[in-house]
Amino acid sequence: MKTLIVEDNSVQRAHVERLLRERVPQALPLSAVDDGAQAVVRARQELPELLVLDMQLPGANGIEVARAVWKERPDTRIVFWSQFKDEIYVRRLAQIVPPETVYGYVLKSSPDEKLVQAVRAVLCDEQCWLDREVRGVQVRALQSPSALTEAEYEALIDIALGLTDRGVARRRYLSRRGAQNRLHSLYMKLGVEREEEPGSMFSPRNRAVFEGLRRGLVNTDVLAAENAALERWIEENPE
Repeated sequence: MKTLIVEDNSVQRAHVERLLRERVPQALPLSAVDDGAQAVVRARQELPELLVLDMQLPGANGIEVARAVWKERPDTRIVFWSQFKDEIYVRRLAQIVPPETVYGYVLKSSPDEKLVQAVRAVLCDEQCWLDREVRGVQVRALQSPSALTEAEYEALIDIALGLTDRGVARRRYLSRRGAQNRLHSLYMKLGVEREEEPGSMFSPRNRAVFEGLRRGLVNTDVLAAENAALERWIEENPE
């Protein structure tokens, strides 16, 4: 079998290499790269059976790398090894995992044994392995009553980027009333008071963004990418 380690921190990269050599000989031979874009190239060249993949990387983040790799070879097994358990990563991962693909998700704060267990489960036993904390986030992101629909998530992104009701309506090709209904649905899922409620002391837009940040539905990396997409859309759709 062959494993590609994708990690930009040299100390952590060396640690994973050493751990796999000592504890999971089935993962050998190993190669490593420190850039997401280069990881896609190397995966295409080397055809590894397993990637141990960080989430935040220069060049392309872990979700982007996984999407590109799975698009060409959907049977490639991936263990995400990250310090982040943000709901946005769990949400986006669920959107790109091919049917019947085996993958894992381990937090860097977990003991080494957890990473070893995940690699063995994914590589040797062909079973998915999720850190318990990540599994809890997954339930909240995808199955709980507070889980956002894609439309509600788009509304959160739009107001986080500063769009007005009119701006949301124009970007999402909705009527103004349709945009407002979408926002009200978002506020209910996040437990945010609406302005028209008697005694409300919060701006619902600002409070919704705060709740999104607290839940890990948005972060600076996601907003930077979404802002770039919004700027491209504005250029392509002048008033």
